[in-house]
Amino acid sequence: MPKQKKVFSVLFLLPLFLLAIFVTVIIFSGGLHLLCTKNEPICRYLHNSPPKTETTIFLSIKETIPNSPSTNRTSQSTPKMPRKDRLYLRIIHPNARSKLFAQRAAEFFNSLNLNNASSCNLTFFMTWISPLKYFGARELVAIESLFKSHQNACLLIISSTMDSPKGVKLLKPFLDNGFRVAAFSPDYEYLVSGTPAETWFDQLRKGEVNPGDVSIGQNLSNLVRLLILYKYGGIYLDTDVIVMKSFDGLRNCIGAQTIDAVTHQWSRLNNAVMVFDKKHPLVLEFIREFASTFDGNKWGHNGPYLVSRVVLRVAGKLSFNVTVLPPIAFYPLDWSRIQVLFQGPANGSHTKWMTQKLYWIQKSSFAVHLWNRESKSMRMEQGSIVARILPDCCLFCNSSIKALLH
Repeated sequence: MPKQKKVFSVLFLLPLFLLAIFVTVIIFSGGLHLLCTKNEPICRYLHNSPPKTETTIFLSIKETIPNSPSTNRTSQSTPKMPRKDRLYLRIIHPNARSKLFAQRAAEFFNSLNLNNASSCNLTFFMTWISPLKYFGARELVAIESLFKSHQNACLLIISSTMDSPKGVKLLKPFLDNGFRVAAFSPDYEYLVSGTPAETWFDQLRKGEVNPGDVSIGQNLSNLVRLLILYKYGGIYLDTDVIVMKSFDGLRNCIGAQTIDAVTHQWSRLNNAVMVFDKKHPLVLEFIREFASTFDGNKWGHNGPYLVSRVVLRVAGKLSFNVTVLPPIAFYPLDWSRIQVLFQGPANGSHTKWMTQKLYWIQKSSFAVHLWNRESKSMRMEQGSIVARILPDCCLFCNSSIKALLH
C-alpha cells in the first residue's frame, strides 16, 4: 500500500478509536446514570443510593453518641452497591429462620408457661444487630444482672447473629443454670404488620426510603424495640444496661435522661429502657412517629428525640398513661460524664463524692446505663463505682469480672 494511503487510513480510524475509549470510560465510571430511568429497579438504586462511607458499619442496638456528620459523597467509579446498603438489605429480607420468628416466639413463651406455672413472671427483650464478635463481656454481664434480680424472668434477644450455634454457645452458661433465654432472628414483615410502620418498611425494601448517614441498623433497632413491645408487651433493655434491682411493680414507664436546671422538668427522655403493656397506645404513637418523620441523617431523631417529642406532645392525655421516671432510675450519669463511673478514687474529696454517688445508685437506681459507645474503651479501675456495683449484679462473678478487668 502506498505510504500516503497508510497515513490517510490511520487518520481516518483514529477518531473512531478515541470515541470508543471515551464511551467505555463513561460507562464504567458511573455513566449508567445517563442511560437509566428511575422506573427501572437497578436505575432506582443508582439514582437513590445513599452516600458511601468509609467507616466500618456496626449495626448496633446500643445507645450511641452523636458523631460529626459524614461528608456527603457518592460513588463516582462504579455502580456497585456500598457495603452498608448490602448489609441492611440482607438483614431486612426474610430467610428461612426469620420466617419462623412468630412460631418460635410463641413456642418459647408457651412452653415456659406449660412447664412452670411461675415462669416468665416478667418478660424482657433485647436487640442485637451487630456482628456476633462484638457481643462481649459487658453484654454478658448485662444479662447476668438481669437474671440476678429476676430469676423467674425470661429474656428474648431479637438478633440474627445471636441466633446461631456461636450465639447459643455464648448463652449456654445461662441455659445450663436453668435461666430462660433465647435468641431469634426477627421477621420484620411480621413485626411491622398491622402497624403504621408497615408502609414505611415496604418502601425501605423497595429502595424508596433514603437510609441516610446514620447506621440503618441503629434505626432498625429503634423501630424493632417498639414493635416488640407493642406486639408482646414487657420490658426492653439495651445490652449495655446493668440491672440493679427488680423491675417488678414498674408499668408503662420510660426514663428521663436529663432534667432542665431551671424548670426541674425532664428535658430529654431515652429509649434504652422502656416498660409497656401489650398494644399500649403510646407505643403505637411512637411507631407512627417513626414512620411519618423518619430521618436517617439526624442522630437520635428516630430514637431518644422521638420518644421525647411524642411524650411531650401527648402529655396530660389519659389514654396515653405513662410515668416518666427521674434520671436516677436508669441514667444516674449522662453519657458526657460516664467516665467517672470507671475511675478509682483520686483523693479524699473524690472518695467522698464516689461514696455518696454509689449510695444513691444502690438506693434509687433500677438500672445503670453504661453508654457503651462512649465508655467501651474505658478500663474499669479498682475501687471505681462500676467495680463496686458489679459484685452485687453478677452471676458468674469470677469469670465475668475478670473479663471486664482485662
